[in-house]
Amino acid sequence: MAFLTLDRKKLKENYNYLNNLFEEHNIDWAIVTKMLCGNKAYLKEVFDLGIKQVCDSRVSNLKAIKSVNPHIETIYIKPPPKRSIPSIVRYADVSMNTTFETVKLLSEEARRQGRKHKIIIMVEMGELREGVMRDDVVDFYSTVFEMPNIEVIGIGTNLSCLYGVLPNQDKLIQLSLYKQLIENKFNKKIPYVSGGSSVTIPLINQGLLPETINHFRVGETLFLGTNVYDGSQFDFMHNDVFKIYAEIIELFEKPTVPQGDMGSNLEGETFEFDQEKSHERSCRALIDLGLLDIEEKRLIPADDTFELAGASSDMIVINLGDNERNLKVGDLLEFKTDYMGALRLLNSRYIDKRVI
Repeated sequence: MAFLTLDRKKLKENYNYLNNLFEEHNIDWAIVTKMLCGNKAYLKEVFDLGIKQVCDSRVSNLKAIKSVNPHIETIYIKPPPKRSIPSIVRYADVSMNTTFETVKLLSEEARRQGRKHKIIIMVEMGELREGVMRDDVVDFYSTVFEMPNIEVIGIGTNLSCLYGVLPNQDKLIQLSLYKQLIENKFNKKIPYVSGGSSVTIPLINQGLLPETINHFRVGETLFLGTNVYDGSQFDFMHNDVFKIYAEIIELFEKPTVPQGDMGSNLEGETFEFDQEKSHERSCRALIDLGLLDIEEKRLIPADDTFELAGASSDMIVINLGDNERNLKVGDLLEFKTDYMGALRLLNSRYIDKRVI
């Protein structure tokens, strides 16, 4: 058995810190829930925090969100696929867009459904993921402003997710200037400059965030207490809202060096070992968790004397050294993880999810 826990008290404390920070700087924010993979029990914990707006990148997750709380505002946070337009209009109150043809389809579908669909136009600011090229921004807005059943509520950008391009004051000032240019040229009001994500939070603390940046989309820092800007942890936030527990299913003292002719493992990897250590032995535990659920490098043992020795599809090997804790088969080992590890675990149907 293996299971994942969400600590509601620690999540609430992380939320309160961020919410106070954003309120002090007149910033609206949405929680990015995509790492929860539509888990309704965990979504309910998020809604109970008091947030008014959530973001996700999967239509099935948006559907789950609306089934738990039909009144919360939902944002689809990647360019909408054309084949998913009807569902996106149904389950997303807002979508982030970069393509004229897609917005036209959203407009037509919103008319069919009798809805007003809100959009945020994403601008390319150097990350080379999604975004309208800067030279085309004014022309883009001139067309979408005229579309029926579409309400343009913001301009935004995404940084750091693909190549690690970091936000800075200059880039965010440029984004703000585009907002001012468009408002002045078209005599329209654009409420949101959605230039913030987890990676942008340190700019607030450093006094480098332009005042015009008034909307953030935050997931990782809320759930994991991560300072995404440099990969560290915020001292004043919990990094163990999520914990993983995996049962020991075998425990023997074994050699630390494999014996026999060496080929490649199931992932095509080959290994070399120091044969001079072939006499060394260690207590090796197999746990009921594998690569189907999480990459081994994403697991952080709560006991830092433990060493991850390797993994296969449904088991991971842990070196326990001398097993000073006298662990035995059936005991649970505790781990923390990072963002991608939590994402994989939450997406695994083999892992039980609990709230504590």
